Amino acid sequence: MLGVSRTRAYQITNSKSFPDPVAVLSVGRIWRAEDVERWIKEHRRDLQDSEE
Repeated sequence: MLGVSRTRAYQITNSKSFPDPVAVLSVGRIWRAEDVERWIKEHRRDLQDSEE
C-alpha cells in the first residue's frame, strides 16, 4: 500500500502519527485497512488513488 522498502515501512509504522496496530501476532503487527488508508490520505497524498 505504501510502495516503500521494508526498512522505510518499519520507520513509518513506528512513527507516532501512524495508527496503532489492532493485534500483534508472532508473524507481525496487524492494522485495519481503513486506518492505514486514512493515514495515507492525511500523510501521503501522493499515494491516493486518482480514481477517488
